Amino acid sequence: MAWLLVDAMNVIGSRPDGWWRDRPGAIRRLAEDLSVWASSGAAREWEGLTLVIDGRPLSGLAAGDGASIEVVYAPGGRNAADDRIVELVEGDANPASLVVVTSDRELRRRVEGLGAGVRGAGWLLGSWGDGGW
Repeated sequence: MAWLLVDAMNVIGSRPDGWWRDRPGAIRRLAEDLSVWASSGAAREWEGLTLVIDGRPLSGLAAGDGASIEVVYAPGGRNAADDRIVELVEGDANPASLVVVTSDRELRRRVEGLGAGVRGAGWLLGSWGDGGW
């Protein structure tokens, strides 16, 4: 079984639905939808899921282990989540057991070079079918 590391802003940014008008709201919606998906049984092939978010913690969305997903914040500016995802892959004893969800070519190159798998944002969004985010 593999663990998913989700590049939050890359997934959110893959849909031009006006997310930029309410970035915190878009992040919260993604986290909620991932939690529902992860606990529904639809994600049974995955051992777990970590949502990596650029920026400071949002109220109502604490860092750490939630009911069905782990939330990790990466303060430090734009693309801080990419660097944090690379750190998580580098620090894992078995990087081949990790799958990074991103459509960012540079992040893909970095994590594949460390042995992790990659799936695009469209794959994740498609995994939810019509009921997803």
